[in-house]
Amino acid sequence: MFIDLLRKRRSIRRYQEQPVEQEKIDRLIEAVLRSPSSRGFNPWEFVVVTDHRILERLSRAKPHGAAFLKNAPLGIAVCADPRISDVWVEDAAIAAILIHLAATDLGLGSCWIQLRLRGHDAHQSAGTYAADLLGLPSGLEVACVIAIGYPAEEKSGHDRASLQREKVHYQHYGQRR
Repeated sequence: MFIDLLRKRRSIRRYQEQPVEQEKIDRLIEAVLRSPSSRGFNPWEFVVVTDHRILERLSRAKPHGAAFLKNAPLGIAVCADPRISDVWVEDAAIAAILIHLAATDLGLGSCWIQLRLRGHDAHQSAGTYAADLLGLPSGLEVACVIAIGYPAEEKSGHDRASLQREKVHYQHYGQRR
């Protein structure tokens, strides 16, 4: 059941030294290519990275929150072209969550690394750094990189009691059931 998948998905930042099989990578790619997109414009592009040297360099795209990528066996850069769609950010985010859910379904762990609107250093954005490293054509933006691998840590799903039900309103803001 889909709800069971959501209940067990967690952000995983520690991975076993085990490559992700090509069959599983192919399933991840199929899943993301089935991603919904506003008006079917599909502004996204994906760069699949298994080269440890590139993953290590990508892990330095921003000062905080990306270092764990160097120990992941797989990274998928979620990119999009703003010239194709004005809602490219939303389309890229939808694609990214499908990667997370597909990874969980395949027994893999994953974690989002935000690059859009983040700095690499005082002179360059994290997205530009990653775009240059990945050889992206001009105009293509990197929204995020998803680190993926076999989990080397175990996390249980978020407890049902921790769900923020106070953020749900019915008919009008502030109205409870």
